Amino acid sequence: MKLGIKIAALAAVAALAGCTDLKPLQAQVDDLKAKVSKLSSDDAAHAASDAANFKAANDAAAAASKAAAAAQSTANQALAAAQAAQSGVDATNEKIDRMFKRSVSK
Repeated sequence: MKLGIKIAALAAVAALAGCTDLKPLQAQVDDLKAKVSKLSSDDAAHAASDAANFKAANDAAAAASKAAAAAQSTANQALAAAQAAQSGVDATNEKIDRMFKRSVSK
């Protein structure tokens, strides 16, 4: 039994001796850590960019809304002016028609 334990211990030491070269694994771990760090910073940069784009889009929408309201106000003023001008034209045409009828009836 003691011989079995000694053989198992010797096998464990031999197996561990084969794993003593951890430098390539450590280099891979370090490389992965660097990639994760870069991805994290890229993700943060994308999030900041998305927030800035969202704010810019909201600002542009607000400006467009104000411009549309101003255009509607101008259109309403133009309509009121056109209606007033049409009323004047209608009144003038009515006067001309009355004058024409008077001259024809005389």
